Amino acid sequence: MHKVYALLGLCMRAGKISGGEAAAHAAIRSGECRLLIISEDASENTKKKFANAATYYKVDCLQWGTKEALGRAIGKAQRSVLAVCEEGFAAQLRSLCQTKEEGQ
Repeated sequence: MHKVYALLGLCMRAGKISGGEAAAHAAIRSGECRLLIISEDASENTKKKFANAATYYKVDCLQWGTKEALGRAIGKAQRSVLAVCEEGFAAQLRSLCQTKEEGQ
């Protein structure tokens, strides 16, 4: 399992993730969201809707993994969107995702 998924599981156990479209959108609007993760296989409409919301509310946004992998990482069913609601976890996830993209 990749470190990103392990860290997402830790975030979930700490109660710092809002998973699913409705919960993530509520976290973004309330200002709790520090990092938005959208699955790579989410629908184009979902990607656009959440990218626009992230831009409007000034929240960092990443595309990572599949719906199934994101859901499995947090111990739930498939999730196309996850909102990380703690800056420490968000910073670690940004770092891990950037390292992976650079070809670690």
